[in-house]
Amino acid sequence: MIILLSVALFSNIPLGYLRQGVAKRSALWMLYIHLSIPFLFTLRHHYGFSWRVIPFTLSCAVIGQLVGGRLRKRADRV
Repeated sequence: MIILLSVALFSNIPLGYLRQGVAKRSALWMLYIHLSIPFLFTLRHHYGFSWRVIPFTLSCAVIGQLVGGRLRKRADRV
């Protein structure tokens, strides 16, 4: 489970970074938010986890998006 949650978190940091640089609610913005979902779905099934781990993977993905967005804001200020 640690591997799955780590992948959810760390794969979304660069996506959050990219998301922060495009217009809100644009097609690219939506793509960056949802791009990791099929990969996480595949990993969840590969490791045999049930649907009960989805809230944890979703939480890690959201945290990764937020961290990536903050890194982008910080880089833009410098």
